[in-house]
Amino acid sequence: MKDKQIRPNQNQVESVFTLYKNGQIKEALKDIKVLNAKYPNQPILFNIAGACYQGMGELEVAAKMFKTATMISADYAEAHFNLGVVLQELNKKDASIESYRKAIAISPKYPNAYNNLGNIFLSLGQLDSAIESFEWAIAHKHDFAEAYNNLGNAYNESLEPEKAIINFQKAISYNSKYEKAYFNLALVYKDLGNKEAFINYIEKVLALNPNLGHAYYHLSHVKKFTKDDMQIKQMQRALKISSLDSIDRIGLNFALAKVFEDLEEPERQFMFLNEANNLRKKELNYTINKDKKLFARIKETFNKLPAVLEINESKPTSIKPIFIIGMPRSGTSLVHQIIDNHYAVHGLGELNYLNKFVVPLLKTYNSKKKESFSNADLMTLREKYLDSLPIRGFEENIIIDKMPLNFRYVGFILTAFPEAKIIHMERNPMASCWSIYKNEFRGNAYSFNQSDIAEYYGLYKDLMDFWNKLFPDKILNFCYEDLTKNQEIETKNLLRYCELDWDENCLNFYNNESAVKTTSSMQVKQKMYQGSSDAWKKYESFLQPLIKGLD
Repeated sequence: MKDKQIRPNQNQVESVFTLYKNGQIKEALKDIKVLNAKYPNQPILFNIAGACYQGMGELEVAAKMFKTATMISADYAEAHFNLGVVLQELNKKDASIESYRKAIAISPKYPNAYNNLGNIFLSLGQLDSAIESFEWAIAHKHDFAEAYNNLGNAYNESLEPEKAIINFQKAISYNSKYEKAYFNLALVYKDLGNKEAFINYIEKVLALNPNLGHAYYHLSHVKKFTKDDMQIKQMQRALKISSLDSIDRIGLNFALAKVFEDLEEPERQFMFLNEANNLRKKELNYTINKDKKLFARIKETFNKLPAVLEINESKPTSIKPIFIIGMPRSGTSLVHQIIDNHYAVHGLGELNYLNKFVVPLLKTYNSKKKESFSNADLMTLREKYLDSLPIRGFEENIIIDKMPLNFRYVGFILTAFPEAKIIHMERNPMASCWSIYKNEFRGNAYSFNQSDIAEYYGLYKDLMDFWNKLFPDKILNFCYEDLTKNQEIETKNLLRYCELDWDENCLNFYNNESAVKTTSSMQVKQKMYQGSSDAWKKYESFLQPLIKGLD
């Protein structure tokens, strides 16, 4: 008597898998149902079913299938990995990390699991763990182009551009058509102010993908276009493609706006500029009420019992932070470069850590209807911020965080970091707001409409007035225009406020070799110049909503 078949044979499994691979997902699931009835509790069938539901976008069901596969067979590394992928897509990062680690425990040489694990750590700002994971991925797969690219991103985030460049180049050496790696490499060189290298690599990107709107957008920051430039026609052709991704369409419109700024055709410049901003605003579905509520909540928080918000003890640390705040395009990058060129200072660029840690604190405050923040709250904020700083291998103990929007959290800075220095950049409102409108600030949802920008500027001014009254003499209100007119005098004032001795190198900020990850990365690699604050005047007729809103 023959043994009864208790599991599907290889041909049956391969047949189902082939259906899935060919996109015949419904047929695959139908056959899986039949096979499950004959051969229950077969982990491979649940694993394939999970892949099918994942392909259909039914991620919760997919997670259930993969989970079932792992419960039936605890040592099924692939199912653990697949579960990690779906959980990552569902933004369940902790659970995803656990699944990848289980896959690695079962199969220690699992490069894709290490790579995906690294990407989660990178998204969490855990740079050391991200770097270690990517290096393990590469150790087990020496030609893993994607892992080299991701490792490059991690080193770039940790402010080690030289190491980032090496790894992006490694990625390209294993995949000569790796568009993302070329793009990332181009952006590093842009941040470093290396115009020639940036253009070289961004043009390689465009050779691979001539419709990549954001490649043109970044190129437009560096290049001055002439009327015979062939790239203008390329951009215009790309805009006519009906299936073009919205991100690329927005990037192309911003880039073409810059083209016609260079060609001194303001009507056409604003046609593309308005289209870019309208598309982005529609995509975001933004209303300023959300920001109004946030600002009101912040003021209310510190209006109640500001005297209680004092730190009597501080976490022992040698780190002394300098925060440069203000509206975007107010000169924060310039001042960052000046102070960063001091021998005792290390600039860290724009860090989002305060926003990351303060917003949950505010939510807790409101939900629990607390009367004030406790020392414990502030100490937690302080510790989380200091522990997150990307200070690998740096000797300087004075650091700069130049996230402009930290102006929202001045109260938290001065209570959680009593040793901190705050430099508030002030610039002609029209100059700052016009520059915001003409550039794409993806993280600033208010920046895509002139009236929204003006209203947000009013909220910013009101809040800064509030902070200056609450913390008199604690904030240096520093004028951008004064700096451009009297560079040496104002630079000395800056250093004096920061309690730094004189360093002649601060006058030669344009020689600073540090990467600048902002729109003005190329500008701050040039000598000081005047007149930029008046550039908006020739567009006055196109900026009436902004002008009226600022009155």
